[in-house]
Amino acid sequence: MKRTFLLLLLAICAGNLAAQTANDSIPKVDPKTKSALNAADQMVYQAAMRYNDLDIAKTKLYELMIRNPEDIRYMEALASLYFDASQFTSAALISLDLLELNDKNIGALEVAAYSLEQLGALDRALPQFESLYLLTGDNFSLYKSAFIQYNLKRYDEAMNSVNMLVKNAKPEEKIGFPKTQTETQEVSMKAAALNLKGLIYLDQNSKVEAKTAFNEAIALDPAFEQAKENLKKTN
Repeated sequence: MKRTFLLLLLAICAGNLAAQTANDSIPKVDPKTKSALNAADQMVYQAAMRYNDLDIAKTKLYELMIRNPEDIRYMEALASLYFDASQFTSAALISLDLLELNDKNIGALEVAAYSLEQLGALDRALPQFESLYLLTGDNFSLYKSAFIQYNLKRYDEAMNSVNMLVKNAKPEEKIGFPKTQTETQEVSMKAAALNLKGLIYLDQNSKVEAKTAFNEAIALDPAFEQAKENLKKTN
């Protein structure tokens, strides 16, 4: 995982240098030829997607992206393709480039946040999730922020995020937790936040407060297996 993150950082640095000279090397074509080439590439891309030939689809997106640097749709589609294929390094690099162009691009923020998280680059994923929450008000992004803050041992920030969730979580909001190796269960966002609150207290050896938080989570969702297991750690 550390090697993957190092390669990501090196790629980011290399990308900054490449971007400075990319426009100079793009061959110039007249508008009519450019339009015809775009139409052909888009048709091939659509056919490749229809037949699940992702290598051809990516190739055509690269050609469209280089030929049309002003149109970010091709970069966005490429980032999504890499993300859906679990190629998180490529997905992260493209989405970070998109955010350089527009730091309020919701789709790019989502791809960047989840890709960086999958790569183990939690300190880089966190600001993406935080920005997502600020721009959208999405409580799941706030939960992800709180969970990463907890994993990074930034307990004060994590507790602030959790308290906001406990206050603002809507009854219909659910989040999945593993129940067994093959099963998951859905619990309310508020119960999940209280469970995380208990974990934060537990990490700080505040077992009385942790026990209260776990019990509150179980009161909301009596079948919440992880909260029940965590409660045992307070004895």
